[in-house]
Amino acid sequence: HNDLYIRRMLNKIKTINPKLTAFQSKALKRILDFIIIFFSFGAATILDRSTIHVDFIPLLGEMTVFSIIAVSLFYILRVYRAIWGYISLFDLFHLTAACVIVIGLYFGVREAIYDDIGLPHIFFSLPIITGYVMLSGLVGIRIFYRVMHFGRFGGLSWKHKDRVRVLIIGAGDQAEIFIRSIMNNPHSAYNIIGILDPSEIRQKRTIHSIPVIGKPDELRRVFAKLRKLKRSPQRIIFTTTNDTKHVPIDVLIEEADRLGLSFSRLPSLTEFRDNESIVPQLKPIAIEDLISRPQAKLNTESIEKLVKGKRVLITGAGGSIGSELSKQVASFAPESMMIIDNCEYNLYAIDWDLRNSCPNLHIETRLSDIRNNEKINHLFQDYQPEIIFHAAALKHVPLVELNPSEGILTNVIGTRNVAEAALAVKATAFVQISTDKAVNPTNIMGASKRIGEYYAQALDLNQTTTRFITVRFGNVLGSSGSVVPLFKKQLEMGGPLTVTHPEIKRYFMTIKEAVGLVLQASAAAITQNKGERGYIFVLDMGEPLKIIDVARQMIRLADLVPDDDIQIQIVGLRPGEKLYEELFDAGEERLKTLIPSTFAANPKPHKLAKMKKSIAVLDEAAKNNDLAAIKVIISDLVTGFNHTAS
Repeated sequence: HNDLYIRRMLNKIKTINPKLTAFQSKALKRILDFIIIFFSFGAATILDRSTIHVDFIPLLGEMTVFSIIAVSLFYILRVYRAIWGYISLFDLFHLTAACVIVIGLYFGVREAIYDDIGLPHIFFSLPIITGYVMLSGLVGIRIFYRVMHFGRFGGLSWKHKDRVRVLIIGAGDQAEIFIRSIMNNPHSAYNIIGILDPSEIRQKRTIHSIPVIGKPDELRRVFAKLRKLKRSPQRIIFTTTNDTKHVPIDVLIEEADRLGLSFSRLPSLTEFRDNESIVPQLKPIAIEDLISRPQAKLNTESIEKLVKGKRVLITGAGGSIGSELSKQVASFAPESMMIIDNCEYNLYAIDWDLRNSCPNLHIETRLSDIRNNEKINHLFQDYQPEIIFHAAALKHVPLVELNPSEGILTNVIGTRNVAEAALAVKATAFVQISTDKAVNPTNIMGASKRIGEYYAQALDLNQTTTRFITVRFGNVLGSSGSVVPLFKKQLEMGGPLTVTHPEIKRYFMTIKEAVGLVLQASAAAITQNKGERGYIFVLDMGEPLKIIDVARQMIRLADLVPDDDIQIQIVGLRPGEKLYEELFDAGEERLKTLIPSTFAANPKPHKLAKMKKSIAVLDEAAKNNDLAAIKVIISDLVTGFNHTAS
């Protein structure tokens, strides 16, 4: 009832004031300041115990002079540029500084010339009391105006039964912006009832009167307590802070699911768009957020040193990894870039993105196939690249199993062509993107990538001109052909979500993080480890995730119930597919490096002469589509190869 009374009172006050013109509004604010300053000076003089006798006639004149000077200085100091309806702490600090300047100038000049004009001495207490009373009045009128502007008092929210009751995870900047937006919007659909934050120091504190009532791992206890108070939440909104980055979101979503709570997150401040309303739009938890580890921090200085002012060439530039590589490399201001891909549309798309985001960057776009040795050599001789990122590959395991010769011709022969072209032009570095499927491979795709690793290692160990670096990592979230886009498409069709085996696990990393770490590892390998050659750099992928758990999470994120609204169907392992992927094989030692989030593997090297001879034979077998010969050659080259496909 008190809330309703206050709201009606404010609405009446607002209707008393007619719509003012800009000039009238400015004049009214200056008049209000003049009146407050006028009476503040008089009140301070009366309150000052050092003032024994007060002569009111001279005092009125001095009050008027002081008020005129103060308002004039406020105008000169640009105090009136602040919009009262959105007054901020910075504006109040600016106002405070202006008051200090006004009082210092006025009382300093007054004391300096008191003998000449017959004014009495002042005591130190009078300027202090004047400043305190004046600032209190000026701040008070601005805060009251802000209250009237939004029609509510600070954290006071009008309770509506039809509003969605919300718990916020994280007491940081995002939460503060969201809470303030809700409170300033009388038509908001949300009623924020509390905050959960991992930090011990924030417990039992408030943001705009909304209390921190526990930690995220206390969700069940908090929910039970609120339910007893008949204020049980209906939705959880996740915000990102330095503390919540370490909260296991997958566990939190499962707990919310058991309690019947929907789960959303706020976009980061950089995700807000100009055309969005004052209330940030909620979005479902991104699948990227389910990786239960913090994102790696990059050493951008080393990456910039590697790329800036260099001629960079990227193969497979239109693919998932290649396009992100192209964008990140372009952001570090290379001298020029050549992007190569054999898919017309993908090449067009990345070319358009780069030319719009980096209009001053010189870009050469080439539609070409890395399997064409003559064409690749011609491009390299013409462009003379210094840094090569080799991302072109066939990576879809079942498709390569159905087309093994194509996998060999692209992943082995194409890699050989690009690597030898880099060596011919004496490039500084050749960086190859590899995969965890190359470790103990059971399929042609993994074996072909392993041969590419061996060949790059052999070249790196047998010459000193060009560095040949391989970076190995697991699945990237959202890449073409990966499980996440497949699940999204199946969800749109109403299910079921297909999983090949209930125990199948995979390593996951975001595309942006993977590419950033590739660049960081490459830069460190070239600049820091000049004497160490032949290593394979392996990105720290954290713990592998069960694919069936990812499927369940994606169903929950769509506000649906797994095995009820959407079914999960086990369809059996595909040709060449393994239950578990590995980042190191038994013959590789897992070595620590000085590169953050990156390990090193030192596989037993193959002799370059043998590699060249075997690859030449493999080339002929692939061109003749001789699968039996391909298997024999791979088995001879790749230790641990166990081809399980029929």
